[in-house]
Amino acid sequence: QVQVVESGGDLVQPGGSLRLSCAASGRIFGIYAMGWYRQAPGKERELVAHITHGGVTNYADSVKGRFTISRDNAKNTVYLQMNSLKPEDTFVYFCNIFINGRNYWGKGTLVTVSS
Repeated sequence: QVQVVESGGDLVQPGGSLRLSCAASGRIFGIYAMGWYRQAPGKERELVAHITHGGVTNYADSVKGRFTISRDNAKNTVYLQMNSLKPEDTFVYFCNIFINGRNYWGKGTLVTVSS
């Protein structure tokens, strides 16, 4: 059984920073791509950032220059450093990891940007 669990969501003021973490655990034989998505109620889930096993990254235009995705392969963990946060970054953030040949989603962590 594989589990993917996000953490780090919080209430933060505009201009502030947060770091999200997502750790995979269980019977893991291979982890490939890792990514962060976000979703507002009633809306489609959208890609925020993605990182390959080799460390190649890509970002949504709305977060380029503000967010940084990274991974620690030894810890089966992916991170999302979020700087210069804006109220429009308020979403539930989900982690997606391709493990043992299939996609796994976490349950999400809420980020609220508000004064």
